[in-house]
Amino acid sequence: MAVKIHENYIKRCIEIAKNGLGTTAPNPMVGCVIVYNSKIIGEGYTSAYGGNHAEVNAINSVKDKSLLKKSTLYATLEPCSHFGKTPPCSDLIIKHQIANVVIGTIDTHSKVAGKGVENLKNAGCNVTVGVLEDECKAHHKRFFTFHNKQRPYIILKWAETKDGFIAPKQKNEQQPVWITNELSRQLVHKWRAEEQAILVGTQTVIADNPSLTVRDWTGKNPIRIVIDRNLKLPKDYNVYNSEAETIVISKDNIDFNKPIAQQICNVLFQNNINSVIIEGGAKTLQTFIDENIWDEARVFIGSPEFKEGINAPKLNGKLIQELLIAEDLLKIYMND
Repeated sequence: MAVKIHENYIKRCIEIAKNGLGTTAPNPMVGCVIVYNSKIIGEGYTSAYGGNHAEVNAINSVKDKSLLKKSTLYATLEPCSHFGKTPPCSDLIIKHQIANVVIGTIDTHSKVAGKGVENLKNAGCNVTVGVLEDECKAHHKRFFTFHNKQRPYIILKWAETKDGFIAPKQKNEQQPVWITNELSRQLVHKWRAEEQAILVGTQTVIADNPSLTVRDWTGKNPIRIVIDRNLKLPKDYNVYNSEAETIVISKDNIDFNKPIAQQICNVLFQNNINSVIIEGGAKTLQTFIDENIWDEARVFIGSPEFKEGINAPKLNGKLIQELLIAEDLLKIYMND
């Protein structure tokens, strides 16, 4: 019975943690709930980067601090034990003498990695670890990928026609040729707001002159990553406007005579970017697929047919979900 109760509160932690999606990076988006006498008396999630961690916000939300000594604190991730932008959360828990702590999963970051649990136990806290561990690891996929694989969590995204083309062979105007409907395009802007960066290749910029910003959704514009081997893109293109930061991948920071996906990941890791959505073009997407450096793919299949054009990328992955968005079909894959 106790395990089931613990799971219910960790589920709540995951639920509220999602409020931090797109704002906490490079910090993890943690959720925290404080329970006294089977009642939630405080909860919080990680503030935007540089602000309070989830545990701090949860403790601050408790009106009667005298109840903390008899309470249980739940968190999706092991409380930190080191000084960063803020003091260690484990120290704050100890300061308030919170008797019981239940943690979804250990933080594999080398600066924590069990040290938070050790601090709590040494102070006399009763600590339980591994409640809904798989769900918590999945929730923290961006953070864990960044620290364990030393690269961003990579989401591939494209739209293709019913007959398998990602774009026409020729266009008359320097703007996108839409394959999907307005609802699908709004969803893509929501995704952009959720990830730290967005990446496109040179030809996509030349063909579409995209802004790569969040326009149809409320949220923070992602950092723009543009591949421009020979620095030939004009500076008056939209990717260089003031709406978002832009990082250029050129021959100055990677070797284009060698496989480039891992090299790009190295640049992004050095820039502390823990998630990126790759939106094209076909060559750039296929490069990451061929080097097997991707985690998730979101593929729209629209209703138009081009008869001929640029072929959509070829992907081997595990199909985990299919959704209809009006007349569009969205397929979501994970990399096995």
